[in-house]
Amino acid sequence: MDKQAVIKESDECTEKCQVHKKEVIKFFCPEHEALGCNDCIVLNHRACDIDYIPDKCAGIGDSAEFREVLSELNQKVNEVEDVIKLASCREKEFNYCHDKLLEEITTFRKEINDRLDQLQKQIQKDAERKKSRDKQTVKEVLNTCTDISLDIKQLQSKLQDYKASQQNGHLYITMKQAKSKLKSEEIKEVDRSLEKTNMQYTFEQNQDLENILSRQNALGKLALSSSLVTTKGRKPIEKLTKNGNINIKTKSDQTECCLTACVVLSSNTLVAADYNNEKLKVVDIKNEAVIEETTLSLQLWDIEVMPQDQIAVTMPWKKEILIMTTAGKLSIVRKFPVKGKCKGIAYHQDHFYIVSSDPKCVFITDTQGNVQNTILLDDKRFDKPCFLLLSKDLRHIFIVDKGSGSVFSITLQGDISAEYKNKDLKDPRGMMMLDDGSLLVCCCRGNGSIHRISGDLKQCQTMIDGLSYPRSMCYNRDQHEVYVGCFTDQMIVLSAK
Repeated sequence: MDKQAVIKESDECTEKCQVHKKEVIKFFCPEHEALGCNDCIVLNHRACDIDYIPDKCAGIGDSAEFREVLSELNQKVNEVEDVIKLASCREKEFNYCHDKLLEEITTFRKEINDRLDQLQKQIQKDAERKKSRDKQTVKEVLNTCTDISLDIKQLQSKLQDYKASQQNGHLYITMKQAKSKLKSEEIKEVDRSLEKTNMQYTFEQNQDLENILSRQNALGKLALSSSLVTTKGRKPIEKLTKNGNINIKTKSDQTECCLTACVVLSSNTLVAADYNNEKLKVVDIKNEAVIEETTLSLQLWDIEVMPQDQIAVTMPWKKEILIMTTAGKLSIVRKFPVKGKCKGIAYHQDHFYIVSSDPKCVFITDTQGNVQNTILLDDKRFDKPCFLLLSKDLRHIFIVDKGSGSVFSITLQGDISAEYKNKDLKDPRGMMMLDDGSLLVCCCRGNGSIHRISGDLKQCQTMIDGLSYPRSMCYNRDQHEVYVGCFTDQMIVLSAK
């Protein structure tokens, strides 16, 4: 009782026990790390070495244990806040993924509808052509038969008149004319001509398409992949730093290299277009060496990766596209002509998008070269269009125009929706798209810089400068590296980490 009498008021315990509601917590069991009242201790910790809280709590606020607990609580709060942020980002990602999903479905459905409209128009056009041709044949048959009938009736009338008037000389001549008319093959010829139109035409449904539409996942299906929002997720490119060079000069080169295009084939391999030496060069990234080269007949410009280990190569001076295989040795699979000086090329769902500098337009073709559509470019705004990319939503086409020093965004109808132009954007050339839809554009002249331009073409920042005449770029996501082809014998390696 004397001991309890000297306890400071600040050390007194007033918090009630959660088990025995009327009792006050006064004890702590270190062995079980449990707080308790008198009843708790008597019932559950009678054999334990118990701490009496009023004795132990004096000066606890200045103790190391207090500081340690406070530090751990702060750390735990930070962990909770990290999870809250992650959950918030995940929630935003749900909304984005859902909106993107609906957008992709709508876009794909529109593409299907547009394609079906094209196919329908083609069939209707064929039917109209068939109908028009057959109607013309029938019209010609009717005209010929009418003329023949008129001639015969005139002969009949003359024969009757000459007989009645006993004009035997005229009768004789008319009879011979009638016999000659009777030997004519005109009626048989028009009859044979009419037989060619004896062909009924009906619509026969495409059985493959009908079978596809009858399947459960005919339009597509929901695909699940890892979330983009993770604590260890791939970070977007924030800066570029020089990481070395790759010598792309070979013994057979006749002049200084000029890489107008390059694409990554695998994590350790890329292929580059050497415009000056008229070559395609396969580069071993790991060993920093050219391991294969193929000489073409004229200067090449751009390269695009296709499915099934193939690439498309533009040949502007020959006005043709080469389709080449990269499986094994580089070799030409086929080629097709283009009605223009083909420069940049992009590929999407069995279609090529090819920008031409003369005439100034974008050709949309199938993989066999059949033109599906031609988008004319504004002759007053465009000077020398040289490269293009498709936007993430596939509704716009980005075009680099080195003549005007601009980057344009056009609709699929050819209308200019945005333009980026800046005094620092001197002689823009190669262009690549980042995961967020922004663009990296390299400038061959001036400071030899690479600029990052937002997808709406409203904002721009210089990522790196001091490069030697950069002409083209490609991104290796596995190695986190950007490879820059230049008007030199060295390909620049930039770290994107």
